[in-house]
Amino acid sequence: MTTIRPDGTTASEEPAAKRPAGRTASVGVAVGVLLGVAAVLIAIDQWTKHLVVADLDPESPVRALGGLLYLDLTFNSGAAFSFGRNYTFVFPVIAIVISGVILWLACGLRSWPWAAAMGLVLGGAVGNLIDRLFRAPGPFRGNVVDFLSVFAPDAKYFPIFNVADSALTIGVILAIALELFGFRRDGMRLLAQRPADDQPGA
Repeated sequence: MTTIRPDGTTASEEPAAKRPAGRTASVGVAVGVLLGVAAVLIAIDQWTKHLVVADLDPESPVRALGGLLYLDLTFNSGAAFSFGRNYTFVFPVIAIVISGVILWLACGLRSWPWAAAMGLVLGGAVGNLIDRLFRAPGPFRGNVVDFLSVFAPDAKYFPIFNVADSALTIGVILAIALELFGFRRDGMRLLAQRPADDQPGA
């Protein structure tokens, strides 16, 4: 394919090339990494929630890290800033759909970074899904345990969150970065080729 530059010269264009993005993993190993990351995060998330529910008073936030972080126990029936509190049943459905999509996308997964990103998202989604299914007031209506508030208590500057929320956010950011830089789930990387007459010796 030939394109015409603004100065009237021409250049040939070729489809983006593919090459292995570093060392790739087998599908089984990559999926194992995904599930391992998700399992570790779910365990940490549920363990920290158990501790704060048992030991923290919702009326008495605990100052930590010189005020950078406060342990402020809340039970959230909605999303960030308690958005959607009257539609609690929607959030577990969304988490189930996200989990299913991730497991479906894992077919053919051979990229270590993608395995980590997808594991973070899956672990975050399932961590909060467990709260929605098994905490009061009942299945699909359960309140999520949030307890991390930055810079001030009571979500003054930022919504109160938990380990699952953090994992989900980091996983999504990592996935977006991988996509933007051309890294594929099959372990290949898309590389834009220079026009033929711009290459050395052309």
